[in-house]
Amino acid sequence: VITFKLQPSFSAESESEREREMVGPQRPQIVLFGSSIVQLSFSNGGWGAILSDVYARKADIVLRGYYGWNSRRALQVLDQVFPKDASVQPDLVIVYFGGNDSMGPHSSGLGPHVPLQEYVENMRKIANHLKSLSNTTRIIFLSCPPVDEVRLRENTSTIFSELVRTNELCQRYSEACIELCQEINVKVVDLWTAFQKRDDWLTACFTDGVHLSAEGSKIVVQEILKALKEAEWTPSLHWKSMPTEFSEDSPYDLVYSDGKTTLNPSDWTFHREIQWD
Repeated sequence: VITFKLQPSFSAESESEREREMVGPQRPQIVLFGSSIVQLSFSNGGWGAILSDVYARKADIVLRGYYGWNSRRALQVLDQVFPKDASVQPDLVIVYFGGNDSMGPHSSGLGPHVPLQEYVENMRKIANHLKSLSNTTRIIFLSCPPVDEVRLRENTSTIFSELVRTNELCQRYSEACIELCQEINVKVVDLWTAFQKRDDWLTACFTDGVHLSAEGSKIVVQEILKALKEAEWTPSLHWKSMPTEFSEDSPYDLVYSDGKTTLNPSDWTFHREIQWD
């Protein structure tokens, strides 16, 4: 006979206690929220993984990415992903939706397509919700990057029906996102333009024509860090302006060549392929 011991349910008080017992110290929190460009951002040398390295000992990168989602689905879960009554609110939310919204409509009425004006209003609602979380929660939107239409047509599985992605649609949704951000005073990264500054973007920036390769992710990181450096936010969320956790000198650090002093490695970055600004 197998018996199971039921665990007691947690009250609001015990939930709060468990939050206090989570791994610490409490660091600034950067949440990545979006569709597959976000979910896969720790794959293939992705931009989420790079940011986690850049912000090591400075901030926690929290992944909230959902393969195939559009802005409609984002709105359905917005209160669950970002509850207004949470005891700790994110310091920065980086949001990407639009690639799936911009796909051509399916004849059945099903699928991820969202009409352009509805997409804009959905993104406005997302921004307004995030702004309401706290006075110090900052926001960056990412606009739609271009796609490799030829590779998409060649690689699209036959399990999909009427799958339409074009650069004309991506550009329209990218421009609409940028225009909205300018209107509501939200920082935006123009990935549509940033990718095409590279001559070989079609071959270098994607794994399958739409999802990002390591080279594509480097562009995303460069543009995000540029936006953070330019932002006049107090406190600054640019990695070089943020304190390093446990950065004090220690006699337990590696010993310098003089045999008498130690070297503090807290801010060493020589391991990085790119010395990010």
